Amino acid sequence: MKRLVFFLSFTILIGCGVEQDPEQIDKAEASVERYLKANFQNVESVEFNNSPSAPMGGLVLEGTVNGKATFNIGVNEDYTVGGIGKGEGFPERKEACREHSCDYGQLEE
Repeated sequence: MKRLVFFLSFTILIGCGVEQDPEQIDKAEASVERYLKANFQNVESVEFNNSPSAPMGGLVLEGTVNGKATFNIGVNEDYTVGGIGKGEGFPERKEACREHSCDYGQLEE
């Protein structure tokens, strides 16, 4: 919980309100959804809030998994996941993905 509060505070301080290209947001959301489904147990649905922010050139997306557990994820310029803040009840990592993130595919340009 402390990590989530820190990450949210950092996001608010650094870059709220910077507008992003809708195509960038779509690509980032697709990457994040693949990441979550590849790395966490029992991820059935991923929903995004309509408030992405862009601290220091990246993109931060917020949303929920399975309609209840919140997250915010930093997405790098190449659409890879840079960091994640997880709310209460967030699914556990898959065993094979605990030491290193599992492959979640490349975006097709």
